[in-house]
Amino acid sequence: MNLPWHLYVMAFLYIIAGINHFKNPGMYIRIIPPFFPNPKLLNMLSGVAEIILGILLTLPFFTPYAAWGIIALLIAVFPANLYMFQKKKGGFSLLKFILLIRLPLQIVLILWAYQYTH
Repeated sequence: MNLPWHLYVMAFLYIIAGINHFKNPGMYIRIIPPFFPNPKLLNMLSGVAEIILGILLTLPFFTPYAAWGIIALLIAVFPANLYMFQKKKGGFSLLKFILLIRLPLQIVLILWAYQYTH
């Protein structure tokens, strides 16, 4: 079964994002809301999850499972995106408007992943 090229784009983006959790951990750790325990561990787990799910997207048997995993991951990291917008912590000098746009972008990413769940 041939997978569509945009699935490979999605996989690549998640793999790169996952690797970035280890290359630039502070960028992610500082946007984890303070009510979550052990931000360093959460950063590592989400980075590993992005890498593994990105790889699994490219394996036809695992594609639907990986897509559901990405949807779950996007929902799980939403509080960090919301926290970053509310506190502008970890804003990386981006305008607050861009941080606001990022919130509905999560829905777009979820819909993108949902295409591959069946």
